[in-house]
Amino acid sequence: MRIGENMKDMPGSKVIPHPSALEQTCEPVACAQCGVYQLCLPLGLHQTDMSLLESIVKRKEIYKRGQRFFRPGERFDFIYAIRSGSVKTYVCTPDGRVQITGFHIAGELLGLSALASGQYSSEARALETTSVCRVDAERLDELAQKIPSLQYQMLKIMSGQIRQDEELMLLLGRRSAEERLAEYLIGLSKRFAARNYSATQFHLSMSRGDIGNYLGIAEETVCRILARFQNAGIIAANRRHVRLIDFRQLEAVARIHAAA
Repeated sequence: MRIGENMKDMPGSKVIPHPSALEQTCEPVACAQCGVYQLCLPLGLHQTDMSLLESIVKRKEIYKRGQRFFRPGERFDFIYAIRSGSVKTYVCTPDGRVQITGFHIAGELLGLSALASGQYSSEARALETTSVCRVDAERLDELAQKIPSLQYQMLKIMSGQIRQDEELMLLLGRRSAEERLAEYLIGLSKRFAARNYSATQFHLSMSRGDIGNYLGIAEETVCRILARFQNAGIIAANRRHVRLIDFRQLEAVARIHAAA
């Protein structure tokens, strides 16, 4: 991964292929769209500074579906920049139940929540074949001491993640199951669009059960609502591949305009 790669190499908008194709090709997000890239170019860092940042990035590693990145209590050694694929994070409650805390897609950073304690607080596993670049956490901290603006940019990235958590809490508050699922699809659409992928066609690498766990609704309810959306002409779903047909209607279901 080249941190200082020229912006002209950024690919155009593309549709995420069928899951089976992703498993074979594992097409990466461009470095210019990568989470680590946010720490350098937007700040206008000099080439020397970007070279320093590039020096702490360990090149591409591949994780197979189900392979673990880290688990609670392990030392915070790396931040992971997801180049392709997706990851879920979750925690286990004292009574043995699993609670999914997030889904992370190409171009996003994984593991930042461990900065405060120096230990990972959740478990992370690949939902599909996933390519990442690892950033040495200790050396990143050292570099941030040399480049003060880097600290500010890290705060901005973390602030964005906090905002996502706040939006999830609002979503789980007083929303119906239909509203939650509609808002979830809209949120995924926006995240894919921000990484220069199609905002209207993507695949759900997470299972219906995982989505239900994350949104606080039953798996059977997720399946019923998706079928209802499809019958209403709002979406078209083929197994895990989803196409958003009527985005305005999806927004209406999520009551975005009413909440504004």
